[in-house]
Amino acid sequence: MTGATLKRLGVMFDRDLPPEQLIPFAKALDATTVDDLWVVEDLGWTGGISAAATALAVTSRLRVGIGITPAPLRNPMLLAMELGNLARLHPGRLAAGIGHGVQDWMRQVGAAVPSPLALLEETVTAVRALLRGETVTLHGKAVHLDGVSLVHPPAEPPPVLTGVKGPRSLALSGRVAEGTIIPEGIGPDELPAVLGHLNAGDDHELVLFTYLYTGGDVSEVAGELVEGQAAYLGVAQEDVSMANGDPEAAAELVKALWAAGAGTVAVRPLGPEPLTHVHALLAAL
Repeated sequence: MTGATLKRLGVMFDRDLPPEQLIPFAKALDATTVDDLWVVEDLGWTGGISAAATALAVTSRLRVGIGITPAPLRNPMLLAMELGNLARLHPGRLAAGIGHGVQDWMRQVGAAVPSPLALLEETVTAVRALLRGETVTLHGKAVHLDGVSLVHPPAEPPPVLTGVKGPRSLALSGRVAEGTIIPEGIGPDELPAVLGHLNAGDDHELVLFTYLYTGGDVSEVAGELVEGQAAYLGVAQEDVSMANGDPEAAAELVKALWAAGAGTVAVRPLGPEPLTHVHALLAAL
């Protein structure tokens, strides 16, 4: 929340973990003081809606965030139906992220669009209106809906966030979404520029993903991952921000991200024993 004092801590269920581990992972987090569990939707790995539904069903307290559904793969009416259903079943416990989708992946499945910006803006606008119970007619550049509505809209619509990183996409998010999800690797020094591009109000939630590793050399478990993320962000590998080192150092990075403007810091624990790092971080915080 870009100007709010409330600071949330989330944990991501990493896409490389076997899906059957999600249930015990979610139950274990539900027993901690962590605020959020974030699930992902990356091409070939796992579906975000089914993962969120599973996590919500086996927990009682956690907010479950979807980070993020690619707009090119999700018709906005179907997406609103899925999100509305989850919001009715689990009021107040869902946060819905929508993004452009990785363009190379979208091309692989024949889902690339001429204007990703137009598609995302029209999708977010339509989904939010549908979740509010409105009848939507929209004939835009990418989205075409004609007099559709939800039969069972949620009494408490879930917040719709976008997962974006470029200046134009950030400005779009600040204008049409209720929050923004920032990818792993962005540090406290970069957040003021992000907030400037967003130009959003205090009720706009800024969620920042960050890698977490409190063991030894992080390169032993994340060398290729960090290399790929550096290329994605267009920065040097050493400039990819991470909550790593001893638990106290990891906690200081999380605190610095909160202080720089992140309303929610969602850590992505690395390695085969992710909850070990989460518990270590919680103890240090």
